Amino acid sequence: MILIGLGASLPFCGRSPQENIARAANALHRLGEVTDRSRLYVSPAWPDPTDPAFVNAVIALRTGLGPEPLLAALNAIEAAFGRRRTKKYGPRTLDLDLLDYDGLIRTGEEGEGALILPHPGIAMREFVLRPLSDVEPEWRHPLTGESAESLLAKVEKPEVIPIDAGWEAPAA
Repeated sequence: MILIGLGASLPFCGRSPQENIARAANALHRLGEVTDRSRLYVSPAWPDPTDPAFVNAVIALRTGLGPEPLLAALNAIEAAFGRRRTKKYGPRTLDLDLLDYDGLIRTGEEGEGALILPHPGIAMREFVLRPLSDVEPEWRHPLTGESAESLLAKVEKPEVIPIDAGWEAPAA
């Protein structure tokens, strides 16, 4: 199973972060089959809670793309949504993270900028683990074997709250 994390905290082209997530879900359909998606969650910005709050979700994807081409496609979608990488962990119009690619382990030893799998922050972030648990409740971290539920019990809880409103992807 391929898991993609989605996040947004800034509007883009007059659309709210929630709308950006829904439209990004539409764009992911062009890369393969979206087999499941989490509820939407809102959480304080991290590491600076004075930044705008984030809307987060996780999508399960089935695709013929390998990890690197998939990551390149995710980066292209981010760019189409106005993503500018100016401040690490700063506010953004869209963030798409390749969280897990069928349990593949990549340590990044291939050199600078190499893809690391699973995503290195996955085990420490409630805003990733909570929606990931919606999509794949039996998921286990490929390196540690720990369940999402076990990892959730260890993380500091910054008040990740589900959004009641649905998030049907709007027509393109």
